[in-house]
Amino acid sequence: MKKLLVSALVILISHVSFAQFTLPALPYAYNALEPGFDEQTMQIHHEKHHGAYVSNLNKEVTANPALQGKTIEDICKNVSKYNTSVRNNGGGHYNHSLFWTILSPKGGSPSGALAEDINKTFGSFDNFKAQFSDSAKTRFGSGWAWLIVDQNGKLKITTTPNQDNPLMDVVKEKGTPVLALDVWEHAYYLKYQNKRPDYINAFWNIVNWDEVNKRYNEAKKK
Repeated sequence: MKKLLVSALVILISHVSFAQFTLPALPYAYNALEPGFDEQTMQIHHEKHHGAYVSNLNKEVTANPALQGKTIEDICKNVSKYNTSVRNNGGGHYNHSLFWTILSPKGGSPSGALAEDINKTFGSFDNFKAQFSDSAKTRFGSGWAWLIVDQNGKLKITTTPNQDNPLMDVVKEKGTPVLALDVWEHAYYLKYQNKRPDYINAFWNIVNWDEVNKRYNEAKKK
């Protein structure tokens, strides 16, 4: 009997130990980003979609000792070593975890070194917004639009399909993401249906530029 209990405990502990990723709490209420991002979409997007990426990623971690103890950044940077499920669910977890932090009901605008770099790189903040928005609008199918600090320390707008991101060793344009926009239909369809440009326009009113500035400053130190 003791042996059975010990065996059961070992199995339980092994499964608990490698559930190493968790769904992060949002830093605001589900209705805080209204009217731009509606409450129902935010709740489904966070609890169901992001939650599923976390759950599926943890299943991969349990099955693959090579993933155990790795950070999500490490996994993304070496994603070519792993299977498609790790790529999709690991990317989904990283991308959404970043996305939630760069949203805020207070909005704002870039400042300091980031504002200067945007003006230098794109000509003006309005030009940057137009280029980023166009990239997000024209990303075919599901994917993400990004502002990154590339491997040469330069700002660049890029997009990725599905749940890929610029950290991954499988993408063409690599860098450190500082701003992201989810253009999967699940991010906007309940409110905007097929009007992706309206969703993108709403995004600019709820960007957490304090967080983007922080991520930019950290990326420039690398």
